[in-house]
Amino acid sequence: MSSIKEKIKKFPTKPGVYFFLGKSGRILYIGKALSLKDRVRSYFARDLRETRNLLIEDMVQQAIDIKYEVTDSVLEALILEAALIRKHQPKYNTREKDNKSFNYVVITKEEFPRVLLVRGKELGSSPAGIASQFTAGPFPQGKLLRDALKVIRKIFPFRDRCEPLSGKPCFNHQIGLCPGVCTGEISKKEYADRVKNIKLLLSGKKKSLIKKLKKEMTDTATQHKFEEAKILRDKIFALQHIQDVSLVGREYSQNYLEVQRGREFRIESFDIAHIMGTYVVGGMIVMLGDEFQKKDYRKFKIHPHTFPRLVPTKLKQAEGEPRKGVGVKLNPGINDTAALREIVSRRLQHKEWQLPDLIVVDGGIAQKRVVESVIEFEKLSIPVIAVKKDARHKPSAILGKKEIAEKHQNNILKSNSEVHRFTTNYHKQLREKIN
Repeated sequence: MSSIKEKIKKFPTKPGVYFFLGKSGRILYIGKALSLKDRVRSYFARDLRETRNLLIEDMVQQAIDIKYEVTDSVLEALILEAALIRKHQPKYNTREKDNKSFNYVVITKEEFPRVLLVRGKELGSSPAGIASQFTAGPFPQGKLLRDALKVIRKIFPFRDRCEPLSGKPCFNHQIGLCPGVCTGEISKKEYADRVKNIKLLLSGKKKSLIKKLKKEMTDTATQHKFEEAKILRDKIFALQHIQDVSLVGREYSQNYLEVQRGREFRIESFDIAHIMGTYVVGGMIVMLGDEFQKKDYRKFKIHPHTFPRLVPTKLKQAEGEPRKGVGVKLNPGINDTAALREIVSRRLQHKEWQLPDLIVVDGGIAQKRVVESVIEFEKLSIPVIAVKKDARHKPSAILGKKEIAEKHQNNILKSNSEVHRFTTNYHKQLREKIN
């Protein structure tokens, strides 16, 4: 047990799949994670019995080793977990939940196959009397799977209900989620290739899929079919930068309390610095437990589009020449909340960074609310504390949940002071560099 705990310390804070191993390397349990390190560490919390069932507690006791496989996104972790459970049939995955309550993705055997989500108890009877050609699963969490299919469908629109070649566009076609099976805009051959791509993705073979699409893109470009090549390029980019925000939010919310028990509390503090609207920058610092994590500090140059009225501080340049420098001047007024919204939004787009347990901002109720709106938009559940300052820029109030403010008061104030120092220094360095 102690050797496993030591091993977990070196686990990455990236999405992926983990394996608990028993004697002779036998796989006992397979799970997915937004953060491998945080998720696996939660299995060794003191109150495991309260947060997990007895079956999982027994599994942890029997485990003698643990391994992992990193993925690029939560979506891929979800798909890979299902494919590996199906392949290895781990003892504690199949016993933890009745197989009939699991969820599966089924692709029907038709001229224009449908992609359907079905329950385990429905697998024995073909949907609408139609045989299936492909099944992916089991997926233990139905809602998470539905969200995953929405992400996949945006990249590869598919048919689920519409009548082929009916001449009437279905609702999903009107919103871009059906490729035109109903209207005859896609041939059987083209649609069969679309289904092949979906099968590769649902089988956890994203690398093979991207390799296939790159070859197709090169071939179409060689044939001067540049519009088709552009579409393929966009799909490759989408696969390489999967935006599974809804999955991250759901995974984070489900694991929030148990992750809290399994690691040190992480605070991220944000601040904005400028002089009367010039050289606007942002900063982020991180505290883990009582220690500053300087390797995780981040600097942000504020994009000019953040503000409704901006004029460059540099002299005019020749037409068509890119503007140099980042100095900008507000005209008129300064919008700190817009700048704060931008840097927090940009930070939360980094799915590979560990999510914070608490966000601290410098300012009042306006700053607190704007950050909360960003968190709500990203479908996350992270509390926000604002440190209000007096005329001498000294803390005068801590705004936010009272129990959090009282429990972490010292670190809230320390992190707020540190982010102000860090951001102000970055602002000075940038100003000196440009001037």
